Amino acid sequence: MTGPGAVDRLRALCLALPETAERVSHGEPTWFAGSGRRARVFVMLADHHHDDRLAFWCAAPDGVQEELTGRDPERYFRPPYVGHRGWVGVYLDAAPVDWERVEDLVGDAHALVSPG
Repeated sequence: MTGPGAVDRLRALCLALPETAERVSHGEPTWFAGSGRRARVFVMLADHHHDDRLAFWCAAPDGVQEELTGRDPERYFRPPYVGHRGWVGVYLDAAPVDWERVEDLVGDAHALVSPG
């Protein structure tokens, strides 16, 4: 599943988490954990914003970015702007998308940035 179907599935995973909101940020759908001024980005879509690929970027625990990009660079990458903070990029146009891993990454990202 790629394209709009993949974006819809990613959206559903993000919005299923507690205190999550979707807003457009930098021209892309972005998911925030928390509410009001305490809300922080945990996942952002990258739909051809920096290249011709469909992907998302998410916060990740220490070491995850290096492990995933080293093991499977066809699916995972170090995203611009936030990669130096350990975020990981996940291609949604790689076939097949590992949706179980995506769900884990989204949940971990939410837990990392969620206030309280």
